[in-house]
Amino acid sequence: MVSSIRRGFSYRATARKFGVSVGTVHAWVERAKGRRLNRVDWSDRPDGCRTAVNRTHGEREDQVLAIRQELRCHSALGEFGATAIRRELITRGIKSPPSVRTIGRILLRRGALDGRRRVRRSPPPRGWYLPDVATGAAELDSFDIVEGLAFKGGKQFEVFNGISLHGGLVASWPIPFITAKIAVEMIVSHWREVGIPAYAQFDNDTIFHGPHIHVDVFSRVMRLCLSLGVTPVFVPPRETGFQASIERYNGIWQEKVWQRFYHQSLDSLKVCSARYVEASRERARSRINAGPERKPFPKNWKLNIQAPLQGRLIFIRRTNDKGAVNLLGHTFVVDNLWSHRLVRCEVNLTNESIGFYSLRRREPTSQNLLKEVSYSPPRRRFKE
Repeated sequence: MVSSIRRGFSYRATARKFGVSVGTVHAWVERAKGRRLNRVDWSDRPDGCRTAVNRTHGEREDQVLAIRQELRCHSALGEFGATAIRRELITRGIKSPPSVRTIGRILLRRGALDGRRRVRRSPPPRGWYLPDVATGAAELDSFDIVEGLAFKGGKQFEVFNGISLHGGLVASWPIPFITAKIAVEMIVSHWREVGIPAYAQFDNDTIFHGPHIHVDVFSRVMRLCLSLGVTPVFVPPRETGFQASIERYNGIWQEKVWQRFYHQSLDSLKVCSARYVEASRERARSRINAGPERKPFPKNWKLNIQAPLQGRLIFIRRTNDKGAVNLLGHTFVVDNLWSHRLVRCEVNLTNESIGFYSLRRREPTSQNLLKEVSYSPPRRRFKE
């Protein structure tokens, strides 16, 4: 419709051609105003504003909660309800203080009432467990494997998927089977094409993590990331949320590519998958361009699997009832007061140390160092 208008056709003629109203044509033309068509975000948007236009500003809500706490602890009358809070706002000379009903809704929404009600807290930002990712200063690529797919006749195959957290840059490789070597090849080909992120995130599959029965295992995928200056991140097992973006893309790929069409062979599936990936990237072009910058892939680079270990690895883990975590085949006691809670374990191979940082979804910006221990990486050769 926008292209038709830009070629000189009238709004009414364009509306008749596409079977829509003139207002619809005008809305899409306004969205693309002043930009090239391949740089416009054409995805649907929900009606109305994201937040109510008359909602009290967050700073004023924080002020109401702070005054309530002060009145509760220090008020001579012992009153700290909505009426007392508004009276205190007026006493302090606050211009246009919220009404009593508005203050009551603020207290209810923020869970500050004495009655027991479910508090719906705002979710943490994307990548909240990595500070520079949460602020949008760094990009994170997530990779995962879809298993158990088969063609008619029983021939099985797997799909290696990837997606960037901020940009939504997707990639898919349907192949007969996946090994650590194949995973490295796929990741390298992807990063050669689109650039290198700051982080690469995986689950605890042995293809990515390496065998779990041995100690101090640094897998082929880990060594690939370290050689390119990428920090590998391993999320905790059986935890929801950390792999949400890649798990969602796994489901979308199966719905839009695998289940939507009949595929006679792996080659036809690869063609269909490549077409979907290209279309998905084109739809998300504006989001990809607005995402964090990716470093160019180094020229004349070659993976030296036996190179000394340098750089940083991150493991997100949950402590047990004694405040300890299992990491690289070892058990580290972090803090007996921080039991059954999340920690970010930063393995610094250059400085030979491990730092353990507290993580809470309720307070995503509060990530304190709980403990730091010395750790010497193994010097043995990597077994091919």
